Amino acid sequence: MGVGPFFAQNTGVIQEMSSGHEHNMHMMGAAPVSELGQGAFAAIGEIVTALEADPHPDWLNVNIDALRDHLVDMNLVVIEADVVTSPTDFGQRFEISGEGDVVGSIQRMVVAHSSVMEGIAGWSYISEATDSGAVLEVTVPEADMARLKAIGFFGILTSGMHHQSHHWMM
Repeated sequence: MGVGPFFAQNTGVIQEMSSGHEHNMHMMGAAPVSELGQGAFAAIGEIVTALEADPHPDWLNVNIDALRDHLVDMNLVVIEADVVTSPTDFGQRFEISGEGDVVGSIQRMVVAHSSVMEGIAGWSYISEATDSGAVLEVTVPEADMARLKAIGFFGILTSGMHHQSHHWMM
């Protein structure tokens, strides 16, 4: 199997990268892709890019490590948490649990999200930390019951366009 043209063309670029970043960026030109890679890496990269584009960023209030910690929490909850869902009169009850570091991530994410989303679009969120994670009860108008059942706990976590603002504020 021979070396394809893409690899052959880019091998030189990779070798050049060690000789000077500024020169390499000039030689490489604009990249034909926009994704920075893994989700947390991309989110951090987006914030750093915006800060670097700002002519007067407030570096004293920037805490990328706190953003990274939050993104780790998000990842642990979405990938590692277990959820048991049960119906309530006008909504659903979610018992979210995990082990080790996942427990704290669940507690931070669920309690914070429920307080931010409370009352939006007529939905009510009541959360409580437990020894193994958290419990979240969501009550919705009758017309939204099908939507709540369809999106479930993980869809609820992504609801609301506050995430980007929240990440920016960190």
